[in-house]
Amino acid sequence: MSVRVLLVDDQPLLLVGLGILIGDTDDLEVVGEAHDGREAVRLVRELRPDVVVMDIRMPGMDGIEATRRATAEPDPPKVLVLTTFDDDEYVYGALRAGASGFLLKSMALDAILDAIRVVAAGDALIAPSVTRRLIADFAGTTAPAVSPPPEPDAEPAADPSLLAEITDREREVLALVGQGLSNAEIAERLVISIATAKTHVARLFAKLEARDRVHLAIIAFEAGLAPRRR
Repeated sequence: MSVRVLLVDDQPLLLVGLGILIGDTDDLEVVGEAHDGREAVRLVRELRPDVVVMDIRMPGMDGIEATRRATAEPDPPKVLVLTTFDDDEYVYGALRAGASGFLLKSMALDAILDAIRVVAAGDALIAPSVTRRLIADFAGTTAPAVSPPPEPDAEPAADPSLLAEITDREREVLALVGQGLSNAEIAERLVISIATAKTHVARLFAKLEARDRVHLAIIAFEAGLAPRRR
């Protein structure tokens, strides 16, 4: 079954290029294209895509507001932000709005396709140039150099009562997710199988009502389970 993708960008050339590339794959399909945020939100409601590849700077409604509205829909799509601008303000805004990934347009097209698959599978992906400190800053552990004021509907912290429901082992796993470790790295660190690590992460998603690994990492920082930057 193919991953249904909605492309959102005000640059026709990028839409055409990505559309052609996706058309050559067996596991991805473009179900629609939008040229601004307002049209994107409308098509999310009409087409119910699995993943939205979203530009940031567009006329009218920008990609951050469109992401916020799209992820507030029932059974929301995953949003992969794809932008030219490696700017803290855009990264914070996109993550607060509910994006599962943040990539730069300068990346190879094949890498963008892989990123679509990653976020469709429920994982998070951030461009290598956007370092782990952004997650720490987003969680409130340090003051960002450029940070927009929190939105009224920004992602809330996990309910403390939910954290009380997780086991000691799940708490260990959550702390390692907060450090940015993959399932394989968690398995190696805790001397467990990768399958067991995946099971613990899946249970954390369910118990903490987390959207993806970025959200789990944020919860870990807010709960004081991940190391603070000095």
